[in-house]
Amino acid sequence: MWADSSEFEGALDRAAQHAKDWLGSLPGRQVKPRRTADDFEADFGGPLPTEGMPPAEVVDFLAAHAEPGLMAMQSGRFFGWVIGGTLPAAMAADWLVTAWDQNTGLLFATPATAAIEHGAGQWIVELLGLPRNSDAGFTTGASMANFTALCAARWRVLADAGWDSNIQGLAGGPSVRVVVGAERHETVDMVLRYLGLGSPEVVPVDGEGRMQPGALLDVLGRGSGPTIVCLQAGNLHSGAFDPFPECVAAARDAGAWVHVDGAFGLWAAASKELRHLVEGVELADSWGTDAHKTLNVPYDAGVVIVRDIPALRSAIGMHAEYLPQEDHGPGDPMEKVPELSRRARGVPVWAALRNLGRQGVDDLVSGRAAMAAELARRLREVPDVEVLNDVVFTQLVLAFGNDGRTRAVTRHVMADGRVWMSGSRWKDRDVLRVSVTNWATDQTDLEAAVEVITDALAATR
Repeated sequence: MWADSSEFEGALDRAAQHAKDWLGSLPGRQVKPRRTADDFEADFGGPLPTEGMPPAEVVDFLAAHAEPGLMAMQSGRFFGWVIGGTLPAAMAADWLVTAWDQNTGLLFATPATAAIEHGAGQWIVELLGLPRNSDAGFTTGASMANFTALCAARWRVLADAGWDSNIQGLAGGPSVRVVVGAERHETVDMVLRYLGLGSPEVVPVDGEGRMQPGALLDVLGRGSGPTIVCLQAGNLHSGAFDPFPECVAAARDAGAWVHVDGAFGLWAAASKELRHLVEGVELADSWGTDAHKTLNVPYDAGVVIVRDIPALRSAIGMHAEYLPQEDHGPGDPMEKVPELSRRARGVPVWAALRNLGRQGVDDLVSGRAAMAAELARRLREVPDVEVLNDVVFTQLVLAFGNDGRTRAVTRHVMADGRVWMSGSRWKDRDVLRVSVTNWATDQTDLEAAVEVITDALAATR
């Protein structure tokens, strides 16, 4: 039986108020959670109650009991991992997506949200200067964007070798070589496992993590057959970019498909000031990125872009008699991503792009890079701080003398809670990794970051 509209109104009104309260608390609250997961067992675990709870009360219960365990990832003082905040237009659009409840897989069934996603995809292709005839789909994140693109790549290189993987599978077919840089993101290896392609062949990188074209030529020359080369736009630690013109040329000479993992760095192409970092990236065959990072939209916003549309749709799409699919126009969304049932995840991306416009996206991307450079400049003036990378985009890698001191400073920063930064290991050194990704980060937040690190150094001296 359909619920009374007042039940929706009451629950949504409470959710809106709690959301406003949460957002209003961000400027003053510490970033780290105040409670651990174990602390919530009594609140959210135990046997399922026999009696239910009214919708508005459920919302109130969630907000009240979850709040101490929430990390303020939307704060301008969150520098851990590569996580953006959420632009207001994108957040509001995400609420609409949930209210509309459109299963965006078919043009016929959900024409509005399918059209919005198609428009968002084409805007991204245009913004990033990628081939206009490319197809774009919306995945859960950059990992699944890479999965989808490499699935299309696998299909194409095997088809070109005379092997139909859709019919014949992988067993008994030609072996597919996958060549990657030594500092690729670990999810690339994860995706290769999912695709049954095994461990990749590794190319040495330079001091910033960029693939060396000469070394790529050497690795490619050691074998033959169906080949995929994975390049990177934005190193996890340094933020560095592979030299695309030279690497793509080497891959082309070997007849390889070229994929670019650009989870956060691909957005440099939308900045007039930073476009040089990705010169030649448009020469690749496929690209993966994540709009929840540099574009600052809610999660569930991966983007896969593929130049070879037949390969994408052959590898990913499916047809069933009960599904009224279109055979014209941009194609059904379900032909571009792995899921059949999914929310209209491209709508918040469209909202962010329409809100910002071309110049606004440029300002957002350039501004985050400028903030990172400014933070690096300020930290270099602090005694005992080493900035280990060439800060070209939004990433900083810091060390504080020996590994023991760096670990101690990292622990102090994370325990302090005023900002959030994450420890890692790079170039055989323990480091503190800083990502300047949030649209809300301002000069006050940079000052807080410098102050916390200075305090941590004093406390560990």
